[in-house]
Amino acid sequence: MVEQGEGIVTLPSNHSVAETVGKLTAILQSKDVTLFATVDHSGEAQKAGLQMPDTKLLIFGSPKAGTPLMLAAPSIAIDLPLKILVWQDGGGKVWVSYNSPEYLRERHGLPQELLANIAVVGALAGKAAE
Repeated sequence: MVEQGEGIVTLPSNHSVAETVGKLTAILQSKDVTLFATVDHSGEAQKAGLQMPDTKLLIFGSPKAGTPLMLAAPSIAIDLPLKILVWQDGGGKVWVSYNSPEYLRERHGLPQELLANIAVVGALAGKAAE
């Protein structure tokens, strides 16, 4: 695990971007977590005539987990739904990045007892990367 910038956790993936995204999508489906969107940053760059390594952002969540967070600290809505970034660096290595749940808790002043509602992001990222 690598901390990259304040509040960002980055893990190495043992798979391609497409495989990692596929694993993460399957894990979300198996847990009944809604995948709201997949943003293909590299695909959009290519459409604009620009090149960048494969980079995809998955935006997902559960109203059952997110709503209590937003009721306790409305500002967390700017960081919800949760996101996981799957990206390839210039050397071809694939990484999985997400906002640290503890960072989000501190940033928005969430009660400690609600941390579990967002802590799942680390387990999801880890499973997709292994």
